[in-house]
Amino acid sequence: MEQVTVLGAGLAGSEAAWQLSKRGVPVRLVEMKPEKMTPAHKSEYFAELVCSNSLRSDELSNAVGLLKAEMRRMGSLIMEAADANRVAAGGALAVDREGFSRTVTERLQARENIEIVRAEAKEIPGGEVIVATGPLSSDAIAAKIAELCPNSDLHFYDAVAPIVTLESVDMSSAFFASRYDKGTADYVNCPMDKDEYLAFVRELCSAREAEVHGFDDGGVFEGCMPVEVMARRGVDTLRYGPLKPVGLKDPRTGRENYAVVQLRRDNVDGTLYNLVGFQTHLTWGEQRRVFSMIPALKEAEFVRYGVMHRNTYLNSPTLLDRYYRLRSEPRISFAGQMTGVEGYVESAASGMLVGIETAARVLGLPPVDFPQETAIGALGLYISGGSVGDFQPMNINFGIITPLGFRVKGKRNKNAEISKRSLDIIESLMNREVFAYEDHR
Repeated sequence: MEQVTVLGAGLAGSEAAWQLSKRGVPVRLVEMKPEKMTPAHKSEYFAELVCSNSLRSDELSNAVGLLKAEMRRMGSLIMEAADANRVAAGGALAVDREGFSRTVTERLQARENIEIVRAEAKEIPGGEVIVATGPLSSDAIAAKIAELCPNSDLHFYDAVAPIVTLESVDMSSAFFASRYDKGTADYVNCPMDKDEYLAFVRELCSAREAEVHGFDDGGVFEGCMPVEVMARRGVDTLRYGPLKPVGLKDPRTGRENYAVVQLRRDNVDGTLYNLVGFQTHLTWGEQRRVFSMIPALKEAEFVRYGVMHRNTYLNSPTLLDRYYRLRSEPRISFAGQMTGVEGYVESAASGMLVGIETAARVLGLPPVDFPQETAIGALGLYISGGSVGDFQPMNINFGIITPLGFRVKGKRNKNAEISKRSLDIIESLMNREVFAYEDHR
């Protein structure tokens, strides 16, 4: 049987390799770490989470919750690893990032029909290939992609939030709670009064930024906006964004504060917490100085500072079909964030779809053709031509999923009906031949 080469073992590449392997398709998985690292990568493990450790909402009234449910039903490695390494985060699915990546790596290493090559991919080989080298692709493979995709020179900038130790947080100036008391009290909330907040915003706006070649605020993807860029948009922007106090009643006063910085658990032991919404590209010294103005973080120990890096993505509607295949050379598929899907779960979902559909092609079976009524299918159809105007990265949302066709009172009820319909369709698709080839269910 033909071997499929997967370039890159991030979330998308790992998921694609898994879906191929468990259908008996031999895989050659090429990953450049640890031979070659990027500034954003710290671990040798596959599926490294370089930004937040949150995979966002786990509820079916949220589109990303639906996407996770679809992936779980179809046997996603990424979802299995996430569920096995879950940390408390209210209604969200957050993970111990090292445990999560280690689980993905160990599961793939245990597969007899996956050949793992630890080396930088510098060419796109012959045969069936899935390119999942990510938005941080090395210069060598990025040049080869550019040759295939002459119109792919699009990019935005992504930012990583800092992490602090819990023991260094001044809990006399903070409290545990989840917004609106939803779920368990999993977040550390660091309040600020009006004077503290205004002084913080003032220093944030004037703080020195690290040098990032070619950076300008207009090139930032809205979903990963650096906190200092948000601050420059208006004095109250942060209070209506990541520092909003709404739904967080301070147990010391019984009232909401003027502004609140939230910290989310970053590991299973609960010893590390990341600053929610604090993606940044300030210099490390400035991060220490300005973020220590938050009363609860005045003596905080930063175990990781925020960093900024360029993310490149394809002009997918002109290049790829609904299977994420290159229209001009269908033996080559792409997967992950470089296709224009935005977010950890979305990246893994694209890898899942590509893995399943490539396996069907190699095995001589009909394609699944995930429809737009499903979240996984809607993503594929969006990136292959469903956008209007200039193509921009997209998180999964109910707006790109086919409407119900009948009215349902209340947004949550409507979304729940869409989710039910989607999962019923996924259940029916599980009868397709390509799912019968799985060697374990």
